[in-house]
Amino acid sequence: MNCLYSAGSSLSCRWMTHKFRQHSTNSLELIDTMANNSTNTTEDEVDFPSDLYSQASKKSAEDKLSFTVQILEEMVSLFEEDHSAASWEEKTVDHFLIVVTQQADGLKSCIRGHSHKNKKPHALDTYFNSLSEILKQMGHSAEAWELIREEMKTHLIRAEQLLL
Repeated sequence: MNCLYSAGSSLSCRWMTHKFRQHSTNSLELIDTMANNSTNTTEDEVDFPSDLYSQASKKSAEDKLSFTVQILEEMVSLFEEDHSAASWEEKTVDHFLIVVTQQADGLKSCIRGHSHKNKKPHALDTYFNSLSEILKQMGHSAEAWELIREEMKTHLIRAEQLLL
């Protein structure tokens, strides 16, 4: 396995070695469970910020970690909006948020000097604001939440690819 912490990087982190994969798998399983409980699908699309992941992939190991922490923190913030119209079990959403928060916290522990407070890219901020705006425009409907859930699943997959 060609992992971030061993691929010629000076970054060595026990949490990445022992916990990252487990948390990543858990968060993906939970977000898939949320889909199984969702009855609505949507044809709407959001422009996924693939270019931001491409830029991040060319950065240092610590910058990749910071970027991923920012994604995970934005994800948690988004899921804290009113999701009562979604047909998800509340305990599943709560567990998902706990796992994603633990994942972000674990990654922060791998960043020297906790430099994760770097200013996030404006485009990342704009992207997550647009997702929040979509939720508002669609009345935080089940359809809107399914769109968001799909986007967040893609982020979880891309973030894992970025770090492993």
